Amino acid sequence: MDFGLSEEQEQLQRSAREFLARECPPPFVREVMRDADGFPRGFYEKIAGLGWTGLTVPATFGGSGLALLDLSILMEEVGRAVMPGPFMATMLATLAIMQAGSPAHKRLWLPKFATGGAIGTVAFLEESDRLDAAGVTTRAKSARGGYRLDGTKLFVADALVADVIVAAFRTSGKNESGVTLFLVPRDAPGLSVTPLPTIDQTRRVYEVAFDHVEVPANAVVGKVGEGWKRLERVRDAAAVLLAADSLGGAQKALEMAVEYSKVREQFGRPIGSFQAVKHMAAEIVSEIEPARALVWYAAYAYDATPREAARAASMAKARLSDVYMRTADRAVQMHGGIGFTWEHDMHLWFKRAKWNELAFGDATFHRERVATLGEW
Repeated sequence: MDFGLSEEQEQLQRSAREFLARECPPPFVREVMRDADGFPRGFYEKIAGLGWTGLTVPATFGGSGLALLDLSILMEEVGRAVMPGPFMATMLATLAIMQAGSPAHKRLWLPKFATGGAIGTVAFLEESDRLDAAGVTTRAKSARGGYRLDGTKLFVADALVADVIVAAFRTSGKNESGVTLFLVPRDAPGLSVTPLPTIDQTRRVYEVAFDHVEVPANAVVGKVGEGWKRLERVRDAAAVLLAADSLGGAQKALEMAVEYSKVREQFGRPIGSFQAVKHMAAEIVSEIEPARALVWYAAYAYDATPREAARAASMAKARLSDVYMRTADRAVQMHGGIGFTWEHDMHLWFKRAKWNELAFGDATFHRERVATLGEW
């Protein structure tokens, strides 16, 4: 059995790394961080031209029709470059519509996502910070042949620049069967967006308030009351993609720390010659390499063996949350005090690691989820 990447996947990885090294260096990332909306439109047009935004979109809708493993390989390079912008948010909205959208939804939105002509995002987290179905308490009630949406969603990625939001609301009950997904235009009357400052400004998140927002009946994604299973699949995809982003970021943080330890001198010697620094770097390597297999398997399982996908996604997210955060922390230590100053780029990866650690469930949440999923 071949556990490596195919020739096409390796080519995708190489081309992405070369492109991002050229077009998305740290000075560019810093420039985007200063922007009000964090959306580098010209850059996004370039990655759309490379086919990244349509990577998983079926060919019938203008995409490449590739699997989550291919997207995860790309996300590894995205994390390596701490690439800013709404790419991941749009990929999750794309997956939600691919899995649950009506033929009309797919015809309308998938070609736009594939060409970079539209931005999407997913909204489900609320004040309770719960990642299960019981955490969805915002209400959708029947009104004028459609639905009226009320409530507030938190930490919605790139909501300010999104054209459409895939949002979860409760249409009945208190369990999984009462959750319904809706497609809500960003400019819908009654919808307001408020920025939420976070540690990582390469990713922008918002509070999205729905105040009597009316949508037609055909705004329902899938079937009424059957949205949670679809949303859970999107959450698993998010866990895998964040794990891949973390893998790339950890590898880059290690490389930066090792390079610095070769040129920084103390007591007339490069600090990389000190045993304590060598041990620190070796420990990082011993954590990153086994974690790579977890990420690749989780991405493969998402499409190939859905029965194992949830467990594999949580295992990858739990492990990479820890690995990236520890790697970034040790990399800062290897840099010394300069590593966390604004002047040095190392802090970009440290902050991204902290964001990735908490987003879509921290390591504790995913370990508990693995424990409750039962046997393989």
